[in-house]
Parts: sequence; C-alpha cells; structure tokens
Amino acid sequence: MYLEELFGLNGKVAVVTGGSRGIGQVVSVGLAKAGAEVVIVARSNADETIRLVEEAGGKAYFVRCDVTDEAQVNKTVAGIIARSGKIDILFNNAGTCYHKKAIVLEGEELGGLNDGEATLEEWNSVLNINLTGEYLMAVAVARTMIEKKIKGSIINMASMSGTIVNVPQCQAAYNASKAGVIHMTKSLAIEWADYGIRVNSLSPGYVRTPMSQPPFVHQELLDAWDPMFPLHRMAKPEELMPAVLYLASPAAGYTTGSDIIVDGGYCCV
Repeated sequence: MYLEELFGLNGKVAVVTGGSRGIGQVVSVGLAKAGAEVVIVARSNADETIRLVEEAGGKAYFVRCDVTDEAQVNKTVAGIIARSGKIDILFNNAGTCYHKKAIVLEGEELGGLNDGEATLEEWNSVLNINLTGEYLMAVAVARTMIEKKIKGSIINMASMSGTIVNVPQCQAAYNASKAGVIHMTKSLAIEWADYGIRVNSLSPGYVRTPMSQPPFVHQELLDAWDPMFPLHRMAKPEELMPAVLYLASPAAGYTTGSDIIVDGGYCCV
C-alpha cells in the first residue's frame, strides 16, 4: 500500500508524445500499468501501443499531432481536456536526430559514421522537433494545469548528449537541442513552481530500440560504440521506467528542475 501511495498513478491522465514506438511505447505501457489513462500523441498511428496497453489491462487512446505546429498542439490539448477532463502528466518524448557533420571538406571520406554535411533545413528540423516541439507541448499542457489547479508533472525527454558530446558520430544539432531541453526544463520549473507544477528532464544514454539498430544506424557506428559502454551494453527501454515513474508520481513531490541521467555510467568516463 505504501509503494502504491508513492508511485501509483490511479486516476491520473498521462500524455505521451512520440508514443507510437520505441521509448514512448514502453513508457505508455508502463504508465498504464501504474494506473494512468494514457493519451498517445504522435504523427503515426499507435495501434500497436494501444494493443499493448490494453493487453496490460490499461486504457489508452491516440491523437494525431505534429508537435512543431502550435495550432495543432493547442487543438490536441483542448481535445484531450474535452475527452479526459484533465492532464496530470506529460511525457514530452517526440524527437529526431541526424548523424551529419557541420562541415565536410572536399574529397573527405565519410564511411558509415556520418552521412554528409548537415543542411540548415536539417538543423532547423531537429531543433523544431526536439526543442520547440517540447516547449509548445509543455506550455499548452501547463496552461491547463494552471487553469484546473492541478499540481502536475512534466517530464521532458533530454539525453546524455545534452551533457557530453557523443563520438565518433557528429550530431551538433541533436546535442544542442538536448542541451536546450535541459536548460528549458530548469527555466520552466522555476517559472511554474508557484503553481505546483514540477518540470524535470530525463537523459538516457544509448537505448536499444529499433531506431538504434540497422538499418537506421550503420553497423560501423554500433561497432564503434560497443567498447565505450561501462556496463558493456545499451539500456533496455524498460530500464527507463523506474525514473519515469518516480518523476511522474507523488514520490517526486520535491523534485523539480532536475535532469536525471540514466546512461549506465557513460557520462562518467
């Protein structure tokens, strides 16, 4: 009973962006198992995630939304309020990454580590999804929390890449976006502290999902990463859930403005 009081989410409504696959899918199922009604917000269908939630005895529904479009975000949040009545938890997870160099010299061999020179369009795409998209969702959700006097929890997906620079791949846009998420989180935590809204970020290391395996990631890059893991492996997505549950639940009542790194010791090396 004591653990249920600390970590249980019965009666809570949790919104998960990017919940149709990968980490977002695992978190959606985990929040549902803890008792929350889960709203999956994504650009692609979330049929598989909803099936997994229902198989676990939970409840979920899907809303299609591009988190970089302010009008869509506001409409989506208003629709969730109309259907579910409130939002208690936001897991702000939608994101993207390019492994590209800022400058490629003429005749330079790139191999499978870095796929050319990043364009301004690609830089803007990464910043818009990873940073601006999280900001738009956080603001829209926090506004409803303030209006309904809900002492909610916003969890922004950052990355260890906001703290260290990954090698050997080049990903300046991704690293900058995640560093921005961490500091945005601290800023919003202070701004909304008087309303009882807690804002924290989660910074995973490398996590074994379909998006971190071939064909999305070159085998040459995986081979380069392998000897760098202090625990000699990537994380399982499920290993992020304890941190997510902590931040989402009453157990973290005095935790705000924090960045929790779950990287298997990678940042320590």
